[in-house]
Amino acid sequence: MSENTIAGTMDSDEFLASLRALLGPSDLKVGREIPQAHLSDWSGESGGAPMALCFPRSTESVSKILTLCHQHRVPVVPQGGLTGLAGGAVPSERCLLLSLSRMCAIECIDSLSATATVLAGTPLQQIQEAAEAEGMMFALDLGTRGTCQIGGNIATNAGGNRVIRYGMTRELVLGLEVVLADGTVLSMMNQMPKNNAGMDLKPLFIGSEGTLGIITRAVLRLHPGVSGANTALLAVANFDTALKLLNFARRQLSDRVSAFELMWADYVEGVSALPSIKRPAMESAPMLVLLDMQGPDPEQDNAVFLAMLESAMERGWVVDAAVAQSQREATEFWDMRDAVAELLAVHRPTVNFDVSVPIACIGECVERIRAALEAAYPEMERFFFGHIGDSNIHLVTGPLPDDPAVEHHIEAIVYDLVRAYAGSISAEHGIGLHKKPWLSHSRNDAEIAVLKQLKATFDPFNLLNPGKVL
Repeated sequence: MSENTIAGTMDSDEFLASLRALLGPSDLKVGREIPQAHLSDWSGESGGAPMALCFPRSTESVSKILTLCHQHRVPVVPQGGLTGLAGGAVPSERCLLLSLSRMCAIECIDSLSATATVLAGTPLQQIQEAAEAEGMMFALDLGTRGTCQIGGNIATNAGGNRVIRYGMTRELVLGLEVVLADGTVLSMMNQMPKNNAGMDLKPLFIGSEGTLGIITRAVLRLHPGVSGANTALLAVANFDTALKLLNFARRQLSDRVSAFELMWADYVEGVSALPSIKRPAMESAPMLVLLDMQGPDPEQDNAVFLAMLESAMERGWVVDAAVAQSQREATEFWDMRDAVAELLAVHRPTVNFDVSVPIACIGECVERIRAALEAAYPEMERFFFGHIGDSNIHLVTGPLPDDPAVEHHIEAIVYDLVRAYAGSISAEHGIGLHKKPWLSHSRNDAEIAVLKQLKATFDPFNLLNPGKVL
């Protein structure tokens, strides 16, 4: 479907008058009143000029707004914390922006059932802290935890730092409440890990990027709380060695490996040049591994952690190691991995990739991408890093010239190689606008046809986040 399929019969004045009757004056901004922050997200994608911005405070309010938009054929673009990197929340022309930011509440933390019931506009960090206060943990964790909202995390099926142990957001959602395009409230607030009463509808909305319905509430799966982690930076000689180390660590430490982040030398050198980063004194190596082992008692687990590292060094898999002796040092190690925003600022404008290929193929795929980019654009910097334990590679390259054809060519180089390995053009950031032209690299014609059928069924007038994904 294209955005042009939206019916052009709406009367703006009539629609806005009806909208004002539903919302208080502080919950509606029209035209130039709309703050600049709502006109884009972190992707840098540009969209259209929105008609208005509204701030509903309840599922009932969202339902009434969508009913009105359905009657007037007004497109709706839902917005969360606006930390997306694929352009999924940028406005469509003459749309109504619907911000969930005032639907912020934790309704219940049930430590006995290991669940949290929350509103969609609640920031991720607030949920993490509320769970921790009850001796529990909400396992999803992203660098934007203080800004991103759980509704957006669910709508994009966010990944993050702990996927290797706890899975993507999809594995952490037990129930959802969703408002459909015509205002129908679909309440699926299941609280049980087991519920096989017919087909489960909620996975359709997890990762749909607001194109099938707007998520307003959720029941989240919690895990027992941990008091910290054993953390180490490990220098390794090549990717195959890193993969051996990953498998060995998982065998030795069981399911307690909660992060296995790989930073190639180009990324390490790039972030080490930033004034905010304190790099530990270690031998130079082709790549560094950031390894976390979470447990209820890190001090008690330390002996097991160190024994695993010693065995890995004896096998020649680890060239050098720095083991965090305090939470401050562990934070400094993670600062290296999380310094992407600063790196982007230094080398902007950049083109950024979030791809995945089968784990065993990552090393070869990275080297092929690196060689192809160096041959085509030797003057550009390239930085490779990623959540290797869950097959996710990130790449930043730049600075780009002021020529859209160059960005397109770079994307073609990377995505063609990812397709050659039967990989995904989006491991965890979604499709939005930015990756829409490349969707066929990861989804075949039959899959895309079914996705379009689902969209037409749930949203026949193409009003929800039009022009995104498909």
